[in-house]
Amino acid sequence: MIQQEIAEYTLENLKKAGADKAACTVTRGRKEEFNVEAGKFSLLRTLFDDELVLKAICSNKKGVTAINKLDKDSIDKAVKECVSLAHSSIPDEAEDIAEKVENKTFDHGVSGPDMDGLFLKTKEFIEQAGDEYPKLMLENVISDYNTAHTTYLNSNGVEFHESKEYYNVSTLFSAGDGEKASSFNYYDAALKSPDIPFLDLGMHRTLIDESVRSLDTRMVDNKFVGKVIVTPACDDMVWGTIFSCFLTDRPLVEGTSRWKDALGSKVADSKLTVRLAPLNPGVIAGERITSDGYESQNIDIIREGILSTFLLSLYGSRKTGHPRAGSSAYHNIEVASGNTSLADMIKSIDRGILLNRFSGASPGPSGDISGVAKNSFLIENGAVTDAISETMVSFNIVDILANIPAISKERCENGRSILPWCCFDGVTISGR
Repeated sequence: MIQQEIAEYTLENLKKAGADKAACTVTRGRKEEFNVEAGKFSLLRTLFDDELVLKAICSNKKGVTAINKLDKDSIDKAVKECVSLAHSSIPDEAEDIAEKVENKTFDHGVSGPDMDGLFLKTKEFIEQAGDEYPKLMLENVISDYNTAHTTYLNSNGVEFHESKEYYNVSTLFSAGDGEKASSFNYYDAALKSPDIPFLDLGMHRTLIDESVRSLDTRMVDNKFVGKVIVTPACDDMVWGTIFSCFLTDRPLVEGTSRWKDALGSKVADSKLTVRLAPLNPGVIAGERITSDGYESQNIDIIREGILSTFLLSLYGSRKTGHPRAGSSAYHNIEVASGNTSLADMIKSIDRGILLNRFSGASPGPSGDISGVAKNSFLIENGAVTDAISETMVSFNIVDILANIPAISKERCENGRSILPWCCFDGVTISGR
């Protein structure tokens, strides 16, 4: 069956099986991929990825299931399982599906694959990186072309179709010199074409250069409270934390979010504006259909320090009484640039850290965070000095959001997010 037929067949059978309301999403994807191991091409392969997600609501009880086979027998089995799960679940009047809107088709393609161009740029990157950074160890490079076609239907008559194409480059690397080795780091970027030299993508060159510089590290002396510049490469430590702890369905429905009563009030320094921007031209293959069946929109989350919206799904909205968010693309983050250059930001710091990667436990509802700074550097007397090792950082996310000395004019794009360098004060930095 073709994709539209699969969706229609699934929806009809969910209703026949007893669903009062039903929805399904069919996605058929293909990936053509080059693999490089230890600097040499090791694999060229084509991967196919089919998925069908089913949702049934029976007497306010929800069942959800997903399968990766799209033949009739597999669909029939999945329908039966989905409805059975609904019947055995607990009733919840907040369960629902998206209401009827204008049917739409979204197309963000790149005119098909250029595998010759992708191969040549991958080869160019391996040679260029090896020539410029002889101590670099390229442990893994994956470059691929991706295409996906998605159909969303529900029993309210909603019908969305999406076709997208994009390229992706991901690398895993470290540096070595005799017995010395740096901590591994990685970079991942989405792009519309393979024309751009891969070494020049976003922070790729910077991180590789700093990996080589990290062959020699030093411990931070003593414990102090100072400033930390969070680079665009460390995108999840702050933004991912505020999403998971304060803004999404679970903390708001359960009432654990420290911001549950903060909508429309100041939660951060006025320098800070954060939005989800799946429609930004700099976001490659951004979300067009939300996870709960609506057309995606760009939305401000924090605007000049004021909390503008929660990131609630339809369920979370009905459960809490707050508006539903216009996007579920939590990775399509855009932070507005500031008015301070990165160079001036660094010059203003007597003692602190330039933080590229953070390894720590999941934060609790309070927003307290602690972990180890990885691939990071000490800032002393207004200059970035040595790479650091075994250095702990700890802070409370609510406190540091209110204490932002500067946000950089410069921003970095990786095809998924658009982020500046952000300086936060009041971070506890612990060395030996």
